[in-house]
Amino acid sequence: MEELDALRRRAAGCTACELYADATQTVFGEGRPGARILLAGEQPGDREDVEGEPFVGPAGRLLDRALDRAGVDRADAYVTNVVKHFRFRQEGKRRIHRTPGTEHVRACLPWLHEELTVVKPRLVVTLGATAAKTLLGSSFRLTRHRGELQEYEGLPLLATVHPSAVLRAPSDRRDQELEDFVADLALAGRTAAAAPVDSA
Repeated sequence: MEELDALRRRAAGCTACELYADATQTVFGEGRPGARILLAGEQPGDREDVEGEPFVGPAGRLLDRALDRAGVDRADAYVTNVVKHFRFRQEGKRRIHRTPGTEHVRACLPWLHEELTVVKPRLVVTLGATAAKTLLGSSFRLTRHRGELQEYEGLPLLATVHPSAVLRAPSDRRDQELEDFVADLALAGRTAAAAPVDSA
């Protein structure tokens, strides 16, 4: 944990792109070294920006519920985002999510690489298209390859939707979207359990 804490302290002062200027704080990953699964989303949302922790808003609550239903122990997952600062536009008192640009992803990617080095997960799960394209290339299509095992730098990787996409689904589709999300996470759990332990 000391190495991870040191990394978190370094990231807190990150000014590699302009997003730090408007965000409340850097939102670093949460979990422990040795977690079997590393889950990477796009960026923190409004609630995460305020609280300084990833996946603590509505999408995070849905993720926790889905992990539980999939049989994946939340304590055995490290959760983070590809971009560590909240990108938004102000509308009155509300801060509306804006998708990070390529330059923001590029500036933040070294932090994710360091998290992977320290955590040493057996499997990476990307949540949403931005995270998937960051690690698998801009030509990757989540709609076509969701739930299929890929590889990233020698690690198995599974791309699925972001939990916020489940929340935004039409009411008549939401239950099925949740079931599909749970099925992807269950596959991730089985894959991570079967993957060899890194002895390095």
